[in-house]
Amino acid sequence: MTREALLVVAAFLACAVEMVEALTIVLAVGVTRGWRSALIGTATALGGLTVVVAALGPALAYLPIDSLRLVVGTLLLVFGLQWLRKAILRASGLKAMHDEDSIYRDEVAALRAAGRLPAHDWYAFTVAFKGVFLEGLEVAFIVVTFGGSQHNVGLASIGAAAALVVVLVAGSIVHAPLSRVPENTLKFGVGVMLSAFGMFWAGEGAGVSWPGSDASILGLIAFVLVIAFALVAVLKRDGSAQTTKVEAVESVEAVGA
Repeated sequence: MTREALLVVAAFLACAVEMVEALTIVLAVGVTRGWRSALIGTATALGGLTVVVAALGPALAYLPIDSLRLVVGTLLLVFGLQWLRKAILRASGLKAMHDEDSIYRDEVAALRAAGRLPAHDWYAFTVAFKGVFLEGLEVAFIVVTFGGSQHNVGLASIGAAAALVVVLVAGSIVHAPLSRVPENTLKFGVGVMLSAFGMFWAGEGAGVSWPGSDASILGLIAFVLVIAFALVAVLKRDGSAQTTKVEAVESVEAVGA
């Protein structure tokens, strides 16, 4: 039961991150160029993604479960560590925070620079389609790999569907970029969960017998979380020390001048 619940939560959080980014693009296109072409592009992208998931999901059910868990676990571990690395750098102040407002403004500026709107705005259609499809491919990857590794694509799809509903409702209410969503915090949590799931599934695929079976996932999540917080603290301390040294040098130089 623990595994199923964590599967839904992990799929929900991971998919929500990608959907927030896609929503930012769609909102920029709709507000600036008109909603008709933006929504048509979005619907077309969602249709294509549905075909991808429908084609890949059943095929994964016929793969050997241990081999699948080893491959998927390794991929998720790499994927999760990439997300976690960026989140740690942002939390420690060594990397700029992901700014949805800035992304939104850039999209609006680019769309307005494209010129007058034709009867059917292919530019708006293309931008909306590209944004939703590319972000959606990551959602499809999450759904197929998460669900496929447990031979339960349907359960992962529930998490993705719940994320879609939440993001759409939030977007329809605020009708603006979801800048208030703590995205770095969300990515931090997703990176931790992806890394923990990756270690667990890769270990199972390699023949590791985890103590406590599914409950080990909670232990792995706690382990990765502690390591991540420790890295943030170390990087913040080193960054503060470096800043102090630079300020001291500048003070000495100013006195000498």
